[in-house]
Amino acid sequence: MRLSRLFRRSLYVAFTLMFLTGLVWLFADWQKARTEGDEWQAAAAWLLAAHGGGAMVTLLLLGALLPIHVNRAWRGRRNRVSGAIMITVNAVLVMTSVGLYYTASEALRPWISNLHLSVGLSLPVFLIMHIVLGRRTSSQSTPGCLR
Repeated sequence: MRLSRLFRRSLYVAFTLMFLTGLVWLFADWQKARTEGDEWQAAAAWLLAAHGGGAMVTLLLLGALLPIHVNRAWRGRRNRVSGAIMITVNAVLVMTSVGLYYTASEALRPWISNLHLSVGLSLPVFLIMHIVLGRRTSSQSTPGCLR
């Protein structure tokens, strides 16, 4: 269920940019509370806008991924566990981002933010695990391994 080189690289670039803009935003947000001036506030705002814009591209790629990769792999009983984890992780990120954008509740917002941050920071581990397991199962001659 290997993706085309262009599509695979597009996904890797999108996930990398999302991870980096989120990570650097986290640092900028931390810095703006510790320093005077508006530099970190401006950086945090720019990074959040870049992260949100990147999320739109990532959503398009994830939507395209469903019929060309997820559906075929699921029907072929390939890499189901790590695939289900990837779907769940991305679904949590999408739902928490919507929650962060639309939630006005000051009680819920920190909880949603912490969940989004922790899941987002863990995404590279799950993605690498999914890739490694997928490559391992595609090189094995026995169908159905690591379901």
